[in-house]
Amino acid sequence: MKLEDLKIIVTGAARGMGRHFCMQLAQAGAQVAAADVDLEGLASLASESAGAKGKIHTRKLNVADEAEVGEYVEWAHEAMGGLNGLINNAGILRDGLLVKKARDTGEITKLTKDQWDAVIGVNLTGATLMVRDVVAKMATTGQKPGIVVNISSIARHGNRGQSNYTAAKAALAANTVTWSREFGVFGIRVCAIAPGMIETPMTQGMNQKARDALVAAIPVARIGLPEDIWLGVKFCIECDYANGRTYDIDGGLSM
Repeated sequence: MKLEDLKIIVTGAARGMGRHFCMQLAQAGAQVAAADVDLEGLASLASESAGAKGKIHTRKLNVADEAEVGEYVEWAHEAMGGLNGLINNAGILRDGLLVKKARDTGEITKLTKDQWDAVIGVNLTGATLMVRDVVAKMATTGQKPGIVVNISSIARHGNRGQSNYTAAKAALAANTVTWSREFGVFGIRVCAIAPGMIETPMTQGMNQKARDALVAAIPVARIGLPEDIWLGVKFCIECDYANGRTYDIDGGLSM
């Protein structure tokens, strides 16, 4: 698929990687429906993209709300005059050990169900609702070819303190295979990108000691940039033979 032919929804679009995806797509001439809960971020994104070849349409969306997802997909289809793609990027963190013992008091604390539900609700259920409704719309309208790119994570291999996030991202990678097999009949491909540590607002709050330790463990000796992940997303879109696979882009961290 050509970038300029896309009429695509990007979730988690107001900042970080999602914002970068939207700008790159618009500059290439694509029509983009940018979705996020952050209205201020969406407004600044629309303003920033004013001179692009394509157009960014913005509307608030909580991907964990089934009714909102259905309404958003219908709106995006009408606003862009069609729909042939989705980048499933929305995600949150609610980190914590499943069971933790305090060193000083010996007190036992547990990951709360609210922490679990919040991450699963956005990172997995929300992503699944988006895929379901976008693909259903494309199948109903006979739109083909189509592309879905899921943003997973190398945390899907397992990461201390991230039981909820790991579960969601591993499931998303597994469903990339499932959905690629199910949606071939509609002419829709499904791929996933699994980023390592990327320079975004979510990671910029790390203390310097933790950042230095992380960089020391990455063979290319740097934290990744949104552009690094965009190049993987671009490959998934443009290579019509890429399907059903999750591509790690992590500087070699997960080797």
